[in-house]
Amino acid sequence: MNRRMAAIGLAAALTITSCGAESAASPAPPPRYEASLTVLEGHGHGPQLCWAVAESFPPQCGGPDVVGWDWSKVGHESQGGVKWGSYRVVGTWDGARLTLTEPPGSPVYEEPPTTDFTTPCPAPEGGWRPVDPAKATEATLEKAMKRAGTAKEFAGAWIEPIGPTPDPSEELDAYARGQVLNLRFTGDLAGREAWIREVWGGALCVSGAERTEAELHAIQREVEKELGDALISSAPSVTRNRVEVETWLASDDLRRTFDQKYGAGVVVLDSVLKPVG
Repeated sequence: MNRRMAAIGLAAALTITSCGAESAASPAPPPRYEASLTVLEGHGHGPQLCWAVAESFPPQCGGPDVVGWDWSKVGHESQGGVKWGSYRVVGTWDGARLTLTEPPGSPVYEEPPTTDFTTPCPAPEGGWRPVDPAKATEATLEKAMKRAGTAKEFAGAWIEPIGPTPDPSEELDAYARGQVLNLRFTGDLAGREAWIREVWGGALCVSGAERTEAELHAIQREVEKELGDALISSAPSVTRNRVEVETWLASDDLRRTFDQKYGAGVVVLDSVLKPVG
């Protein structure tokens, strides 16, 4: 065998060895996720994850199946053929089921996020107070909110207490005078403020928004339809002027899809299942 043929044979052998090494490499393990939730079995179904639980006894709920669950290895309650308990679960997710990769543990709950109802307008000189006390009553507050809601540019409403709030069941007008009425609109804000001032004499903040309340509700309905069974909850946020959605697992691809369709940050997704760090 000449040197040239020997070199070709060696190159072929190295190529075969390299391909064999690549084919023998193990695939990356699937990502794992965790959540602290109720797991319940009964009412005709096996172990399932529950986001919302009906306050009956025994409780009732439903959600994705949990694969690999063994009640004999966890503490739980039982009544009428129903078994349940709260746990931290870790596993892989196939889009419809959670397959456990480690034994369930004690639940770890985080503080739920709070909504900021701070008035976005700067406080007027002298602080927030009624400009016309005669029109700062419970009746005129309701009238102002009802009037605002009839505008096609209406984007939401909320109230923020000015100071210590009287019990509204005892002093309705005092309660109304102790609030800043927050109204959001698209379009001409000065005109809308004057329009509301015709009926409301209490503290008032009129601020702008990119999307109306009707637009947010339309987006919400579309998102709910698209997510189907993956949806857990959805609601327009008045203060943030967006639609907030909770689903079992919000992928980056899904976020990009909604950002491209509705605009960045218009639909905000949150996942029940969190990546295991």
